[in-house]
Amino acid sequence: MTSVFNDLSGTLAPAPATLAQLADFAADAYGRREALVDGEVRWTFTRLRDEIAACARAALAQGIRPGDRVAVWAPNTRQWITAVLGAVSVGAVLVPLNTRYKAAEAADIIRRSGARLLLTERGFLGIDYVAMLRDAGEDLGGLSGTVVLRGEPAEGTIGWADYLAAGERVPDPERAARSAAVRPGDLSDILFTSGTTGRSKGVLTTHGRTLRVFREWARAVTLRTGDRYLLVNPFFHVFGYKAGIVACLLKGVTMVPEEVFDLERILPRVAEERISVLMGTPTVFHSLLDHPRRAGYDLTALRLAGVGGSGVGPELIERMRAELDVQAVFNAYGLTESTGVVCVCPPDEDARTVATTAGPALPGTEVRVVGADGAPLPPGEPGEVVVRGYNVMSGYLDDPEATARTVDADGWLHTGDIGVLDERGYLSLTDRLKDVYIVGGFNAYPAEVENVLRGHPRISDVAVVGAPDPRLGEVGVAFYVPAPGAAPDPAELTAWARERLANFKVPRRFHPVPHLPRNAAGKLLKAELRRTAQEPAAP
Repeated sequence: MTSVFNDLSGTLAPAPATLAQLADFAADAYGRREALVDGEVRWTFTRLRDEIAACARAALAQGIRPGDRVAVWAPNTRQWITAVLGAVSVGAVLVPLNTRYKAAEAADIIRRSGARLLLTERGFLGIDYVAMLRDAGEDLGGLSGTVVLRGEPAEGTIGWADYLAAGERVPDPERAARSAAVRPGDLSDILFTSGTTGRSKGVLTTHGRTLRVFREWARAVTLRTGDRYLLVNPFFHVFGYKAGIVACLLKGVTMVPEEVFDLERILPRVAEERISVLMGTPTVFHSLLDHPRRAGYDLTALRLAGVGGSGVGPELIERMRAELDVQAVFNAYGLTESTGVVCVCPPDEDARTVATTAGPALPGTEVRVVGADGAPLPPGEPGEVVVRGYNVMSGYLDDPEATARTVDADGWLHTGDIGVLDERGYLSLTDRLKDVYIVGGFNAYPAEVENVLRGHPRISDVAVVGAPDPRLGEVGVAFYVPAPGAAPDPAELTAWARERLANFKVPRRFHPVPHLPRNAAGKLLKAELRRTAQEPAAP
């Protein structure tokens, strides 16, 4: 069995085979190190293990059995971490809910997943999730209990203190036996896709798959013991939960959860807590770099940054390295169906490589670019990205037809993304299959157009979508966010694009907007932009 050296005691800690073993592993390997900082609370890995065990007994006291679904609808807090890992450690299956969901959306997932227990809050950003569900009168299926992690419990719910107190009556040997019975192939979570293009699907993932993927991810990005990681990405997302909580416990990294992205709070937090690891969208880092009072904060502990999503340009990577002195900057690509990771671009690559490629496949997995006939294409030829390996999901919840459409008989996951592989096997994402639009018979890839427009000095962000056109079939429509203090006009942007792109690729319309629509995970909501693009132009 693979072991990890404990640099405090000199002993070897056996690597965990399941998430049920993760807290014990972290306590054995990193015991007295600081594991978590949440407000005034500071816990070692040993204390964190004990808190998770208490939550495991509390889940047992509520009658949670192996395979039971436990939903969580709450922001990034220590209660989220301990309650979830406690339930999962005794065989429950996690079902996270987006904190921006409305009652109908949350109820749909609670019902479809068959959740028996809901962990939630009352008061996050002024939202009472319990009241939302109650007032909407939605069908919650087999839900039999609701635990309020923070805030006063409502009638018919269980408060956090009472939840833990009930667990005190469960003998710890019973908890330990239940944890020992969990197997690597057991289902660990059902993460629902964002549903930006239709009804969300529940992605099934196992304990063993999650641990293997994020061991390799942590190694690839150079996450290391002693790092201090500001967890801004929402825990309901695969990246916030697994590249955050799970990776930190595997590597002995201090977790500093943040409920919302607020630079006025984050800047002093990074300085005071000597944060060394920060992950986010390009918008996060642009905002950080451009903050007028950034120089007043000591950010010198930052050493590792992950930049994901669209809009990563070489200039951003260069600024992060020059102005923040963060030399280790990586990019990556993944989707929920690939347990969050397909490729990782090494953090020591040059700025252009980090900005324009997602790097090579996760070790031990395969990535191909294929044509319409499914045959592999040579380097430099764009086609659909397909993935095969231990990172591919078990399937979609209660949807064998969708599973069969997405994962073929040979085990290849069809991502729906268009990409190009170079001679090194580094993947560059071109676009989504569904985002490609056809102008007079020619394929136009929005990402290519967006990358050109982002090079304009008076634009800070841009998104391009296709819209119907009576003559050409479709044309490009660009929505752009002007740089601070700038006001570029459409003629200026059209001229810029025409100098750098074939005529059919140049957007026919440009619309300034204060910001681009994104969901809570930072994903651009192009469906909204398409609807706007199809509206008649104002007279």
